[in-house]
Amino acid sequence: MIRNRKSARRAAEASVRRARTTVSWLGVTATSPLIVQAFKAAVAVGIAWTIAPFLPGVADDYPYYAPLGALVSMYPTLMSSVRNALQTLGGLTVGILLAGMVIILSEPNVFTISLAVGVGAVVAATGWFGANREYIPVTALFVLIVGGPNADGYSIGYLVQITLGILIGLSVNLLFYPPLALEAVGHQLAHFRETLADHLSEVADALADSWPPERDGWASRSQDLVEVGRAVRAAVSHADDSRKGNPRARTKGRNLRSDYDDLAALENVTFHVRDLTEVLAGAVWGLPIQLELRPELRPALSRTLHTLAELLKDWDPDDDEQAAFAEAEASLQLLMTELDERRSTAPATSLGVASTVAMDVTRILAALRPRILPADEATRDATPVG
Repeated sequence: MIRNRKSARRAAEASVRRARTTVSWLGVTATSPLIVQAFKAAVAVGIAWTIAPFLPGVADDYPYYAPLGALVSMYPTLMSSVRNALQTLGGLTVGILLAGMVIILSEPNVFTISLAVGVGAVVAATGWFGANREYIPVTALFVLIVGGPNADGYSIGYLVQITLGILIGLSVNLLFYPPLALEAVGHQLAHFRETLADHLSEVADALADSWPPERDGWASRSQDLVEVGRAVRAAVSHADDSRKGNPRARTKGRNLRSDYDDLAALENVTFHVRDLTEVLAGAVWGLPIQLELRPELRPALSRTLHTLAELLKDWDPDDDEQAAFAEAEASLQLLMTELDERRSTAPATSLGVASTVAMDVTRILAALRPRILPADEATRDATPVG
């Protein structure tokens, strides 16, 4: 009986854990930006379809365009929604004007309709009207073919209903949980730092392994670092756009100016990390350039890159990582001292690889110094290397 009670208790505890996991998953999923945006689009379309038949005049003959207007106004940020809405209305106006010119100056036929659509496509190709620029030739075509003899009434109804839907979509987007993408920035920057740190650690491990190193993935991963940087810049730019005109940004503030500065520093770091990677790959395999690295210098280089990787891993934007930075600088200084001692006995060409890596590390620390150390210490400690 005791065994049965224990089994029942364990089963109950397992059920509770599964329930908590399910609730947590549902909570995260229900508040994900895509789900929220889809829900808001559905609500906006429903409201637009409900209100559209009550518009006066010829507009009530074309209620199905209001839901379309609600859809085209639904974008991931408020500013992009407003921008796209204005571009859409501008494109519709241009298409209607093209169709009107055909009706006034001639009459709809194969030649004039094709001409209006062609001119509309050329205007759309300029990119002035954003993602929905295709509405320009489509609108001209619809007014001339669908509108036909009632082209003026169709144009008014089309434009009025689209405008109604856009206004409803913008209102729903503004009033109901307006999208704000500030939290993702911190995660993206942390991922960028971790990616750079992991890459440097792998290069450092390769220097400490047997020569040539068995692990060679680091030598071909430079472009991946660039792609990560581009993704992070896109995330920061998206977050910047999401806070414009967003009332939620007042309560969930984030210093995006500092994030942009951190991103610029990490992009600078990426450039020098790629450079030292290329130089070390040349020393190992002679590609893309054939270089020489003296074996006795590899331990010092490995140690320096490891401390640099640790600096990036331990970097906390809300804390001054002075100890990690000081350790990286000390390791670099030891490397520079060793290079100075060997310059009198070794040819300059044999020290070229190590000197280049040392200079890259120096520039990396120079890029990170203003972002990690307090302003007064960053200025005071920025001493030239030579």
